[in-house]
Amino acid sequence: MENPTQSTKCTTPFQKKVYAGLAGIPLGFVTTYGTLAKWVGCGSSQAIGQALKNNPFSPQVPCHRVVKKDGTLGGFFGKTSNEAIRKKRYLLECEGIVFERSGKIPECFILRTETVVSPSLARENYPANPAGGIQ
Repeated sequence: MENPTQSTKCTTPFQKKVYAGLAGIPLGFVTTYGTLAKWVGCGSSQAIGQALKNNPFSPQVPCHRVVKKDGTLGGFFGKTSNEAIRKKRYLLECEGIVFERSGKIPECFILRTETVVSPSLARENYPANPAGGIQ
């Protein structure tokens, strides 16, 4: 896969920073738009959403692992249609995320740390999720 921080695809320096920040979300977990904004030094959840909407590296650069602060899915590639949300949910379920009946993701799957979490650090500090996402 092409490295998004080295890519010649049409990405801005800000987008490259956001895509690099996505690497801090381990398989089997999600984070929020606001948390990712803090990780990359941006004060705007909306700016994060705009960068994710244009992610040319998905799903390898996992923009589907970013959700709203209330645990709902938000959008996917800038769309909030049932089809787009079903696809985002499917990708997350394939990674071991489970959903409450309300459609929200339980807190145990949501990383809300102030700093980027490396996958190895996540394995040490977060228990494996009930569906076995951290391996």
